[in-house]
Amino acid sequence: MNNTRDSITGLLYSDGTRFLQALEGPAEKVQAAYTRIKADPRHRAVVMLSERAIEEREFGDWAMAHKTPGSDEQAFIDRVSALAASASPNVRATFESFAQVRRGA
Repeated sequence: MNNTRDSITGLLYSDGTRFLQALEGPAEKVQAAYTRIKADPRHRAVVMLSERAIEEREFGDWAMAHKTPGSDEQAFIDRVSALAASASPNVRATFESFAQVRRGA
């Protein structure tokens, strides 16, 4: 709801334990969203991996990749790769390697 209202898009990876999120949109709105995430007591050890300006959105519409216990791991990794396909090489590599490392989690 907040993301749609604030014109924020991106990608949220979740395997039930760990989360990796890319946010894109107006700088002040992205910063406000990050501040809300950090203040939320459900979140621990929030770390910003990078912050950069982009010319155009890399993810388009909001997307989420969520791995459920017992799900096909390769299918999940393939979904993460597909969702990150338009992102910069570094962002794409971060999501893909995170999914690979979390394999079996």
